[in-house]
Amino acid sequence: MISTLNEILDGEKELFKDLWIYKVDYAWEKYLVIRIDFSKSKARNSDELINYIVYQLEKTALSEINKVVVLIDEYDKPIIDNIENKELAVEFREILKGFYTIIKACDEYIRFVLLTGVSKFSKACVFSGLNNLKDISMNAGYSSLLGITRQEMVSCFKEHIDQFLESEGIDKSELIKKITYWYDGFCFSRSCEKVFNPFSILLLFDNAEFSNYWFESATPSFLIKLIKGKGFDLNRLDRVKVDESAFSSYEIENLKVVPILFQTGYLTITGYDKERMEYTLAYPNFEVKNSMIKCLAEAYSYVERELVHGYAWKLIDALREHDFDLFFDTLRVFFADIPYDLHINREKYYQTIFYLIFSLIGLKVKAEVKTNKGRIDAVIIDKDIYIFEFKFDGDKDNALKQIRDKKYFEKYQGVGKEIYLFGVEFTDRNIGNWVIEKHN
Repeated sequence: MISTLNEILDGEKELFKDLWIYKVDYAWEKYLVIRIDFSKSKARNSDELINYIVYQLEKTALSEINKVVVLIDEYDKPIIDNIENKELAVEFREILKGFYTIIKACDEYIRFVLLTGVSKFSKACVFSGLNNLKDISMNAGYSSLLGITRQEMVSCFKEHIDQFLESEGIDKSELIKKITYWYDGFCFSRSCEKVFNPFSILLLFDNAEFSNYWFESATPSFLIKLIKGKGFDLNRLDRVKVDESAFSSYEIENLKVVPILFQTGYLTITGYDKERMEYTLAYPNFEVKNSMIKCLAEAYSYVERELVHGYAWKLIDALREHDFDLFFDTLRVFFADIPYDLHINREKYYQTIFYLIFSLIGLKVKAEVKTNKGRIDAVIIDKDIYIFEFKFDGDKDNALKQIRDKKYFEKYQGVGKEIYLFGVEFTDRNIGNWVIEKHN
């Protein structure tokens, strides 16, 4: 987007031949464009950040300045790069604040300013001088600006889709459905047209292969640390109910999980209740959810992410073959390497791992993962139905009795599948004894 604006404001009309802007009454006036991309600088201290800004300005400086355009990409990158070093992050924030204040002071020389970034720091925090900024982050008029709409995907990539059909061996409607499941779903206003991730779509058609392209381009290690450090309830990730304050800007000194997950694209808007003025946030698509759960499973269980996928399928295969010994032996792997001296609320921590494992299985087959507040711990629906109840430092027989007494199986009767009930002990930091009963 920044490159496109750069060429338009540089008067390069012929680059846009046959496009909409070429045909309309646009003057194609040439402006001096000052373009700064903070992603190209990895400042380690204040002097390096200041020198980078000065260098970028000197590259485009003129003795006589008329109206200029200022394009700043990833305005927040110097802060985000050092977010775990709060002292340096605050120092960089103040430098950027000073720079943006000067931009405001030069208002008479400026035709247009655009800043892009991932994080929404408050205007008072970074932009106190730029008090005339218009925030378009959740403006419905711009909600499909930076994504690919379904119509655009189908029409602009028709040749790629046709070529892809041959390798996938499915009809066009099924392929579109699969691409949508993997990469669509991003929404940036109360009611908006969902968009596909451009990064993933372009690589998908280039490689003709489904993969976690966007997520694997940058592992969200800081986010994972923040989630663990805050003890955030991962059950909330898949349908978070929030009011507008959840989208408010955040400060370095008080980072909150939900706003950061939304602003970085790991959660998106999936619904809005006008009466309650309440948003529902969830994972946007399979790529993000699958990758994030694997990443979290590695972080909590200390099993390497490359192995998590294989273990998930091993659990599924063991259930399908009714090799329940193998199933529980594989399940034990996820608890075996947790450091003994980890200072945690142990029961909640282990419940989180169960949630992640069964969520991961649920992305391969159908699973209903619940919290254990008097409800079913986990249900897997595949060839058969498997109902699990775990007891921490408890008895496997009591766990099975709870399934029977509360009749957890009732809602699954009459669907033509066999139902298996599992009572499982969790003792000495891992899966202990278990008992199984086939429900008639």
